[in-house]
Amino acid sequence: MRKTFLLIALWSLLAFTWAQTPRIFLEADLKLGEKLIAENKCTECHASKVVGDGSAIYKPKGRVNAPGVLRGMVEQCNTELNLGLFPEEVTAIAAVLNRDYYHFN
Repeated sequence: MRKTFLLIALWSLLAFTWAQTPRIFLEADLKLGEKLIAENKCTECHASKVVGDGSAIYKPKGRVNAPGVLRGMVEQCNTELNLGLFPEEVTAIAAVLNRDYYHFN
């Protein structure tokens, strides 16, 4: 009985998590995204463009209004700064930004 309850609870949690994550980010490697953000100094670069810690650049109600647009903005940084990121790395970074700032479902 207890194992059945735990299994049902686990499946419910998994289903809830998947329902809260945009399809484009479902297979994203969040640890990789965090690592790439640190390695490429994304936070420092953004902080140099806005007042404060740089988080003001992330405006969920602004022009970034969908998961695909968010990924496109990360790709724009990749291209403009010639970072040489692979598509899955761009997606990983965008997934971390979604988790931490945008919260798209």
